[in-house]
Amino acid sequence: MTPSASRPYFATVARGLEPIAARELQGLGASDIAEDYMGVHFSGDRELLYRANLWMRTSFRILQPLREFGCNDVRELYDNVKAIAWEDVLSPDKTLAVRATGGNEALNHTHFTALKVKEGIVDRQWKQFGTRSSVDRDRPDVAVNLHVHRDRAVLSLDSSGDSLHRRGYRPAIGAAPLKETLAAALLSLADYDPSLPLIDPMCGSGTIALEAGMQARNIAPGLSREEFGFMGWEDFDADLWDRVCDEAIAQQRPAPAPIYASDIDPSVLGQAKYNAELCGLDSTIELAVRDVRDLEAPSDRGILICNPPYGERLGEVEELGYFYKRFGDVLKQRFKGWVAYILTTKPLSKRVGLRAAKRFAIDNGGLACTLLRYELY
Repeated sequence: MTPSASRPYFATVARGLEPIAARELQGLGASDIAEDYMGVHFSGDRELLYRANLWMRTSFRILQPLREFGCNDVRELYDNVKAIAWEDVLSPDKTLAVRATGGNEALNHTHFTALKVKEGIVDRQWKQFGTRSSVDRDRPDVAVNLHVHRDRAVLSLDSSGDSLHRRGYRPAIGAAPLKETLAAALLSLADYDPSLPLIDPMCGSGTIALEAGMQARNIAPGLSREEFGFMGWEDFDADLWDRVCDEAIAQQRPAPAPIYASDIDPSVLGQAKYNAELCGLDSTIELAVRDVRDLEAPSDRGILICNPPYGERLGEVEELGYFYKRFGDVLKQRFKGWVAYILTTKPLSKRVGLRAAKRFAIDNGGLACTLLRYELY
C-alpha cells in the first residue's frame, strides 16, 4: 500500500490542556507539533489521522485544514468558500453539515456564518452539477468547520464527527458529569502509574476510574465508537482503518494493579457499573457503595484522585467545607505513603486542611477549578 502524503492537522482541546495533547501527539509519531490556543497543530499521513482519532484521550476534534483566507465580511467569506474545489472533497450525493466558531465585527453570529459557508459550497455544486448536497446536522457524510479570528478564517474538514470525548461507552451519566477528556487529562497531570493501585472515592458515574482502566489496559478510547467523520470522506481507506483498529486491539493488556471506585449514592454507582460493563472494564474496576468516612487504604502506596461536589450557593459551599475537612482528616490518618489529587474550586480547596505540594489550574466546563496534589506522609 502506498503511504499517503503528509498534511497539516489541528487537534482541538480544552483551554490549558494543550501541553498534554502535544505529548499525546508526540507519542503517536506526529511531526511539526506546535501548541496554540485551545489546540495543537501537527502533521502526518492518513494513518496518523486515523490513529489520532482512535487514540487521543484529551482532544475533542481532529481538523484537517483546507484553506486559510481573508474574512472581513460576508461577501469575502462567501467568495472564498465558493472558490474552493469542493468537487474534490464533497460529491452532491453526500450530506453536509457546517459548524462555525469564533467571529469578528462583521461575522458575529456563528449560525449565520455557518449558513453562508453552506451557501458557498452548495452554490458551487449547483453551478457545476445542477444538484447539491443536502444538510444533515446530526449524521452528515462530511462535516465542515470554519473558525474566524479577526480578519482571517480557517476552513477545515472535521475528521472526528461527534466530539471525541464521547467515547461511545457511557450512556449513563450522573448529575454533574466530568468529561472523559478532562478525566484523562487529570490522570496525566497526576502522573498516573498503572502499576500502582488507584482509588476514586467519589466516582459518580465512574469517568475517572473508566479512563484509568482504559489507560491501565492500553485500550484505545475510540474503539467503542461506531462512526468517525473521516468515514464519509472521498478518500476513506477502510482497509487501513481496519488495520489500525486491529493493531490497537492486539496491544491491549491486563491491568497491572487494582482500580477501586466507590460512591455513597447506590443509584450513581449503578450507572458506573453499567458503564464499566459496556466498555469491558467490569472485571478491572472494583466498585462499591461506600461513605468516604469509611475509606481505608488497600496498600502502602497508591494514587487517590477524585472530583468532589463543589456546591453553587453560599450555604452549600459552607456545608461542603465541613465535608472537605473530614475528608482531609481521612487522608491524613489512613493514607500515609499515598499521593492524593482533588479537583475543586478555590474556596473549598482551603478547607481540606492539608498543605498542597502542587496546584494545577483547570477549566471544568467554564468553571475555574484547581487540581491539588497532596503528598501524604
